[in-house]
Amino acid sequence: MIVAEQKSLDEIKSLIGTSDNILVVGCGTCVTVCFAGGSREAAILSSSLRMSSKLDGVSRNVADVTVQRQCEWEYLDAISDQISEVDIVLSLGCGIGVQAIAEHFPNTWVVPGLNTTFLGLPTEQGVWAERCAACGDCVLGLTGGICPIARCSKSLLNGPCGGSEDGHCEISPETDCAWQLIYDRLESMDKLEVLMDLQTPKNWQTSRDGGPRKIVREDLRLASEQE
Repeated sequence: MIVAEQKSLDEIKSLIGTSDNILVVGCGTCVTVCFAGGSREAAILSSSLRMSSKLDGVSRNVADVTVQRQCEWEYLDAISDQISEVDIVLSLGCGIGVQAIAEHFPNTWVVPGLNTTFLGLPTEQGVWAERCAACGDCVLGLTGGICPIARCSKSLLNGPCGGSEDGHCEISPETDCAWQLIYDRLESMDKLEVLMDLQTPKNWQTSRDGGPRKIVREDLRLASEQE
């Protein structure tokens, strides 16, 4: 899931500036799960903005609405009337959601209410940890399901660096060495022989080094045209 954190109220207020009519748009998927931008958070933030505006002696209309997914046109179409009536949209979606609204409604000023952080999973209540860097060339089948790109501080592909100690990364004793985790996992599965195959230098063109990425499924496009 995409994990994000809400910006501070002061930063959000600076982003909306002097706008009089504001629509806070929540997203019902990833950022709802990590308690950053769902319907509850959208309602709380809109209420906070109204109260803060009153304390500042400013009169503002602040409303909120939450869609199932900000990254799909069909869900954004459902709130097009509300968007057309405001000066600014404050998106509580991930960075994709912000850009989707801006692209779908080119005459609308859209600002982010969240900082998008990483792709991760909840490891315990209230804790989310990064697990995937979306590099476009998955090696999890070679590393026991533990990602060395996201979980190794140096994204090493052929074992730990010289800075690891007692199974921990040199950046912090609280950070597990990804390659220690990989070794332990493969050992428990009796698959240590996998580590004997050296991995070639990674082709980072499948990641961001190749520019903005796009996936095209011609079969799906053809099926859509035939409907």
